[in-house]
Amino acid sequence: MFRAFFLALRDLTDPAVIRVFVKSMIVTLIVFAAVGVGVFASLDRWAGHSLSAVAATVAMVLGGWLLFRVVAIAVLQLFGDEVVAAVEQRTYPAAHGAARGVGLGRSLRMGLGSAARALAANLVMLPVYLALLFTAIGPAIAFFLVNGWLLGRDLGDTVGSRHLDDAAMRGWRAATKGERFVLGLAVTGLFMVPLANLFAPILGAAMATHLFHGSRR
Repeated sequence: MFRAFFLALRDLTDPAVIRVFVKSMIVTLIVFAAVGVGVFASLDRWAGHSLSAVAATVAMVLGGWLLFRVVAIAVLQLFGDEVVAAVEQRTYPAAHGAARGVGLGRSLRMGLGSAARALAANLVMLPVYLALLFTAIGPAIAFFLVNGWLLGRDLGDTVGSRHLDDAAMRGWRAATKGERFVLGLAVTGLFMVPLANLFAPILGAAMATHLFHGSRR
């Protein structure tokens, strides 16, 4: 995992990876802006203009903290193939030559599936988060573990979809549960660090690429 991390840090300097980072950030910000406008428009119908502006701002702040991971990973699924391709071309040229493009349709399905799994899992875990509030750190630990598991699945699929069919993908997931869980925990930790959280999706995709090809060797 340390090898994957340091190799991924190097990949952040790749112009192709930088372009994907810029595109994914623009789309993510547009999504959050749309949420803010939607909240403001809805509240403005029954509350005063000032109250609507305050509520929309609060919603954006809370949404940024709670949902940034969901939106960022879902958006990355749209562009993740470009990140993986850039990393493969640089470090695994033979695998890059044998890979197949994921395509926009499959990328959209993967992105929506990622967002749906993250929202569903965290909604199911919400009573647990609330029950652990008295422990102070309990909800953070539970959130960390649940989202580590989810991210390990999402990031692994971003790479595996270029090389494996569905049956082979299930086999690879089963064989790499522990490694992918550690990967997911590492990237979830990055999401909790200001500024680092902006790079977490791209860094995670690059790490997943190195993990995938390292495990197949």
